Amino acid sequence: MKLIKHLILITLLFYNNSFAEINTEFEEWKNEFKTLALNNQISEQTVNMTISNVVFLPKVIEYDRYQPEFYEDTKTYISKRSSDKKVNKGIKFYKNETNLIQDVEKKYNVEKELLLALMGIETNFGTYVGKMDILSSLATLSFDKRRSEFFTNELLILLKLIDKNQIDHKTLYGSWAGAFGFFQFMPSTIRNHAIDYNEDNYIDLKNAYDSFASAANYLNNMGWNKDAPCFYKIDLNRKISKKYLNTSAKKLVNKKKIKYFKKYIDNKETLNSFDENLKVAIITPDKDIVSDANTYAPAYVVFDNYDIILKWNRSLRFALAVCTLKDKIKNEL
Repeated sequence: MKLIKHLILITLLFYNNSFAEINTEFEEWKNEFKTLALNNQISEQTVNMTISNVVFLPKVIEYDRYQPEFYEDTKTYISKRSSDKKVNKGIKFYKNETNLIQDVEKKYNVEKELLLALMGIETNFGTYVGKMDILSSLATLSFDKRRSEFFTNELLILLKLIDKNQIDHKTLYGSWAGAFGFFQFMPSTIRNHAIDYNEDNYIDLKNAYDSFASAANYLNNMGWNKDAPCFYKIDLNRKISKKYLNTSAKKLVNKKKIKYFKKYIDNKETLNSFDENLKVAIITPDKDIVSDANTYAPAYVVFDNYDIILKWNRSLRFALAVCTLKDKIKNEL
């Protein structure tokens, strides 16, 4: 941790000492990007209206390099994001939007509890959608070399949405990474899954109608199975080979049928209600996050629905927190 903070300090000092030079390079990048945007059939009017006004945001680079919440242990991470306060706020939000949320649940076959849980964790039920200028954030990350290709593509997609009058560029304030609205959609997600649910010819993801329908549509398109399990906490014994323990969210590997893993699970009787032929993976999310973490605990059996949440956000603990909050909200409804 000390080494990481030291490296960040050096990076920030570098940016302070060469800020003028970076701004010059960023202005050169803007000119090059304008040409790229025009070559991608984005109108000159939209390009001038947006890219001409973006600025380099050093804070975005800082956030990209070091995100403190990534170093919380699983128990702390989940507890913070599925607290009683969060549950109560979700219930209150649901009571205010009951008809809408029930209609969306029925139309897209996605549980209301899941939608509420995702909104609660992403933006605290719309109370914190982010204050960063998304166009400048995406431009900064496109200019930066680390993930330039990805963010360049996201910025181009966003400009096309603006060009087609699907998104109002004046409303584009959100996360440092360019995510927007109640459910924090990236531009490519908006393009592929967002819906004008209230049919006002405009996609407003800070509006309950469009945002809930868009989130449900996204989950449905990814293959969410309503009322199917997400995960189950298990007590592993040390007979299990470490190759079966997933510590990364990039791709869950070495999936096996539940009946295969039972010999490695001390509380295996708790899995008796599940079809023993279901293929599952085992995750131990602390191992790559917490120094000196226990190799075998905490451990979880995760099902297909868990993989769906990973497509939403590639974080083992994020998916656990979402499903935990979902179950807590369900118990209160």
